Amino acid sequence: MAPGPPPTLPDELVEEILVRIPPDDPASLLRASLFCKSWSEVVSRRGFHRLLHDLHRAPPVLGYLHDYEDMPEFIPATASPPFSLAVPDRRLWQAVDCRHGRALFLSNPKCPYTEELLMWEPITGAQQCIPVPAAFQSGRTTAAVFCIADGCDHCHCHGGPFCVVFVFSVDDEDIRTSEYVTSACVYSSDTDAWGEPTLMHGECYMSFTYYSSVLVGRSQLHFLSDGGLILEYDLARHRLIWFDVPYSCSIKDIYDCNLMLAENGGLGLVEELNPHLQLWSREADVQWVPGRIIYLGSLSLNGAPVEEAHVMGFAEGANVIVVTTSAGVFSVQVQSAHANKGCDDFGYGNLIPIVGYYTLLYPKLST
Repeated sequence: MAPGPPPTLPDELVEEILVRIPPDDPASLLRASLFCKSWSEVVSRRGFHRLLHDLHRAPPVLGYLHDYEDMPEFIPATASPPFSLAVPDRRLWQAVDCRHGRALFLSNPKCPYTEELLMWEPITGAQQCIPVPAAFQSGRTTAAVFCIADGCDHCHCHGGPFCVVFVFSVDDEDIRTSEYVTSACVYSSDTDAWGEPTLMHGECYMSFTYYSSVLVGRSQLHFLSDGGLILEYDLARHRLIWFDVPYSCSIKDIYDCNLMLAENGGLGLVEELNPHLQLWSREADVQWVPGRIIYLGSLSLNGAPVEEAHVMGFAEGANVIVVTTSAGVFSVQVQSAHANKGCDDFGYGNLIPIVGYYTLLYPKLST
């Protein structure tokens, strides 16, 4: 008699095996899920995503959004990317932010001014266009997106409620002095409407070209302007204020720093010391305090030491600083200072990391 089929492994055991595949090797998880239908069903369960988070904690950086000649493109960062993300029409949008499984775009900056925003979920492919608030007529703009679901740990909040903060800075034509007005408006997906703008008058003109935002806690958004000023919008108090970067950054010809989350969860900043990185934290909302120095001596190109490292962004959730060097683009883990190469360097401007776990929950992936 022919031997019968081998006994199947219990789903619980399969789950324990597959969840241990390194999250920065998503292609291996994809191949394992294609072994048979039952394995695919295990990976497709929503509980599997929770197990990934509980075991690995910090999700990986799946890739980066960058604007090459004002056209966004997705660059994979994992060792074995299982898919390619189809970025929304590159001729129409400029990438400005990505957080909690959502990316945000402004309409093409080559137009006279921004007319609408686009919220895009890279993993699911879901999109939603949002008109700019009626209070906006012209000016320099930026924006940020974040989840507002109660009690969400942001490891799986696709399709849930979200907010967008739209910031713009313009001349105040009603005031004869050289004064500028910076405004912030908040859009809620729950109401599908913009709230009233929060205004800040001052002599500082905010221009946002090269930097993304950082969310501290649930209510404080921070934006780094091209001129080295930091704009803070407190959503709980509807307040706009600004303050300077650390003095050592402000006296340089080029502001070689970028915002990040400090190790205590507050606002932080990373400064380039070439090739090392100086970490700063904002204490009591009044002063900058220097912290650790991350030495990048382990990065090399064909055995030659790296002489210069430029900070390109910070990945919230993964707690990773993104730097570009002559050896390529690296993700530097803040706690361990361990660096992983993400991709080659092709002269990027601002890199916006996409953070998350790859699973088979989402049918719109192009595999």
